[in-house]
Amino acid sequence: MTFGLLGPLAVAVDSVPQALPRAAVLRGLLGVLLLAEGERLSVGRLLELVWAGQADRVGRGAVHTGMSRLRGWLGGFGDESVVLESDAQGYRLVTGPGAVDLGRFRGFAADGDVAGAIGLRRGPVLAGLERVNREDPLVAAVEDEVRATVLALARAAQADGAARTAVPALTALAEEYPYDEPVQAALLELLAADGRAAEALRRFQALRRRLSEELGIEPGEQVQSVFLALLAHDREDARAVPGRSRVPSQLPRDIPDFTGRDEQVRLVLDALAAGRVPVIAGMGGIGKTALAVHSAHRAAVDYPDGRLYADLRGADETPADPAGVLAAFLRALGADPREIPASLEERSALYRTLLAGRRTLVLLDNAAGEQQIGPLLPGTPADPAGHGPDRPAVLVTSRAALTALPGSLLVDLHELDAPHARTLLRRILGDRRVAAEPVAAAQIVELCGGMPLAVRIAGARLAARPRWTLARLAHLLRDERRRLDELAAGNLAVRAGFAVGYARLPEPTRRTFRLLGLLDAPDFAPWVAAAVAGIPPERAERQLEELIDAQLLQETGTEPHLRYRFHDLVRLYAREHAEAADEPAARTAALGRAFGAWLWLAEQAADQVPGPCFAPIHGTAPRHPMPSGVAAALLDDPMAWFDAEQPALDASARQAAALRMVPVAWDLAACQEKYCDVRGLYDEWRTTHLAVLQACRSAGDGLGTAVLTRGLIEVTTWTTPADGSGTAVDLADGAQTMVALEERARHLRRLFEEVGEVRGAADALVLTAWSLVAQGRAQEALDAGHRALDLATAHDHPGGEARAHQIIAIAHGETDLDRTIEHLTETLRLARLIGNTRFEATAIQFLGAAHGRAGQVERGGELLLRSLAMARSLKDRYVEAFSLLYLATLYAATGDGRARETAEAALAIARRFDLGHHLAQALGILGELDLAAGDRASAVAHLEESVLVWRARGWRSFLAEALRALGRAYEAAGLPESAARVLTEARELSDVR
Repeated sequence: MTFGLLGPLAVAVDSVPQALPRAAVLRGLLGVLLLAEGERLSVGRLLELVWAGQADRVGRGAVHTGMSRLRGWLGGFGDESVVLESDAQGYRLVTGPGAVDLGRFRGFAADGDVAGAIGLRRGPVLAGLERVNREDPLVAAVEDEVRATVLALARAAQADGAARTAVPALTALAEEYPYDEPVQAALLELLAADGRAAEALRRFQALRRRLSEELGIEPGEQVQSVFLALLAHDREDARAVPGRSRVPSQLPRDIPDFTGRDEQVRLVLDALAAGRVPVIAGMGGIGKTALAVHSAHRAAVDYPDGRLYADLRGADETPADPAGVLAAFLRALGADPREIPASLEERSALYRTLLAGRRTLVLLDNAAGEQQIGPLLPGTPADPAGHGPDRPAVLVTSRAALTALPGSLLVDLHELDAPHARTLLRRILGDRRVAAEPVAAAQIVELCGGMPLAVRIAGARLAARPRWTLARLAHLLRDERRRLDELAAGNLAVRAGFAVGYARLPEPTRRTFRLLGLLDAPDFAPWVAAAVAGIPPERAERQLEELIDAQLLQETGTEPHLRYRFHDLVRLYAREHAEAADEPAARTAALGRAFGAWLWLAEQAADQVPGPCFAPIHGTAPRHPMPSGVAAALLDDPMAWFDAEQPALDASARQAAALRMVPVAWDLAACQEKYCDVRGLYDEWRTTHLAVLQACRSAGDGLGTAVLTRGLIEVTTWTTPADGSGTAVDLADGAQTMVALEERARHLRRLFEEVGEVRGAADALVLTAWSLVAQGRAQEALDAGHRALDLATAHDHPGGEARAHQIIAIAHGETDLDRTIEHLTETLRLARLIGNTRFEATAIQFLGAAHGRAGQVERGGELLLRSLAMARSLKDRYVEAFSLLYLATLYAATGDGRARETAEAALAIARRFDLGHHLAQALGILGELDLAAGDRASAVAHLEESVLVWRARGWRSFLAEALRALGRAYEAAGLPESAARVLTEARELSDVR
């Protein structure tokens, strides 16, 4: 088999083209595996490459399923040299020598046969594969490599006087990448070298129209330079006016590796074209000057009467004097130095006179404020003459927003996104070096926080040390205490940019800045600043505004949910100063106030969230109450409060655990359980509990250990770990089986009894009963359920009573449907009594399923539809999926055509949220539907996967049922030996009690 990547994906056998897989996902997987050239790709990388933008909604099981189908497709060709390998680290595709055109391309290029390499190219890499993420470095690096080879061919042909030989290849590349300006510029030069200047001019005009109409921008400096050379005359000299013979050109050199910021460049150019003053604002090192200089060069062709530039040194202790800047501008514009007026007002008037009617661009960089800029403006936006075709324009950069500047348009600059930050690093270091260590490159830009200056410094350090690996620098940057030291090269240093804003703050605001920097929370609300600093909320809000003005803090969200965040490097800077200026006791007290405020609010919010009916058990960690008015406003909608605060709560629980502030750590983690359950945040629940539980065990905190163990048992019983492997989270012995669950539940009961928490012991008995039901030990489950009910009733734990009635009903199952319905009815009554709408929906759901099994189809369907509506109103995917499963079962039993679409909806939710129990059930229902419809192959596929999931989960009774269904499917498919094997296993499972 041979494969083509340099163009549309192609597969051939003995030079005969073969049809590609019909599924877009399989085509995408095949394409990226071939691009990797035999390197192993993890499941996470495959999600990024093929499910870009959907990775957070697609379960990792989708990758395994896709790979299984792709392996079957490849195996159909019978080529033993093509092998799809898999192991715990991921997947790789092994092919025969020379089987992939990319390898042959590189071979030709390495031998100096550029024309031979280009001859293999049929179009853009993997053209037309919609499921491939073209922003990913794996794809982008190959695209850049091919592009560079075509450009090299063009340069060589032009140098050899044989431009015509390279025109076809470069023309094809230019047509495929119509917005790639270096490619377009190279084609214009090549056409001119071939004596086709008129064609080159026509192409330039077409390019300019396309960029203007489709993107709203003008061609960049490189294309403009080629255009001007083609015109073969100097526009500036042609437009010279007597008395104004000097045409200044003061712009700093354009940034050769300028990356990203397309939207911001467009905003700047549009503002200039409209006669407004774009003000590029942002923190130090964020790339304000780079954007301004690059935009000015892009716009330069429209300002043939000159380009003026001044660094106003607004970040220095002594900013530039406007009078001195005006003197330099006047000299540049041709004024006699002896006739320059002495006063600022007269200089400003002469400056405006010289610029009147003149198409000149003025770049005022690093401005301190509106007062400094005022005399340097050529005119006001209100001046009608300022909007004519011959008018000067002004572009400003500043750390301050300068929104009071007349006619201004704010262009607020933030960090680069990850793809553009990686591109910047690649342009500094070169494609090959970055492509050789893509993971380390990604880590470097992440540790730089997307700050262009930091990425540039990192790139400069690596460029000066060609023997260093990228992994070495990434390792150095991981040390937070050294990161700012490492981000310094030559006269560039990230720390220096922050020092300017910090030095200008009053000391109370500096203190709040330092203490806020101690928090690991990704963002925070204004009340957190009040808590951490121990000051009234009104004063905290004023200080936050001062920090924003100093570009040391960023706003996120909108009113009334305004929040604040540090850039990662600014946070490190704040911590450095906190450790230098604040005593350890003061730092600990500040963190304690912040954690205590979060806990005080989380405890109250959790009481109003309709999650699991566990006994609400809290510890003795200090709380930091908020003013009553603030608290009432925050907790008006508890779920909305948790939506905003959950990442901060999660980070704070982990941070408190790491700092050995164990009581507040486990209470913060436990307060999130009900919210995480309703929102389906199972990975967050699981991983945070594991981290904090370890701290509880180390500190000997028995109550925290019991509470978090209870929460972990709950989340791991019903969901699948995030790695999609089907292996259990390590709570006891690492095997997620119902036998292990039984052992853990009994251990949990002992933990609660040791600390005297009887309500917790009742919860543990309910978990024990669940494990016994799953093992098919119904009578023992009933005994455990009744003991749980007695304990909960005796100790005023109505939630525990509700859960006990539920598991008793489930243990009765279909053997005594009257009692099942009786206990579920009591479950529903108690759920309503305690006001837990989530558990009420669960009770209605189980009650609907029981009525359906009892032959009361109409009543069962009505209840299930009600539970489904309640789950959706709560945005509770867990209950929604279960309601869909029971509805699908009811529809299937009654021959209702809605069965399949309902089961598929449940399957989609299960895959997206890694709900293993729901996934296995949905697959089983679909397998049974396939079998009834005569689709034996699909039935086998669905049921095999269902068995695989049940086997990993260890639910014995469910596994036995799935095996029996699979046996029937095997028999229908004509596979008697396979059927006998699985049916024997099903009988053995059913016989073991």
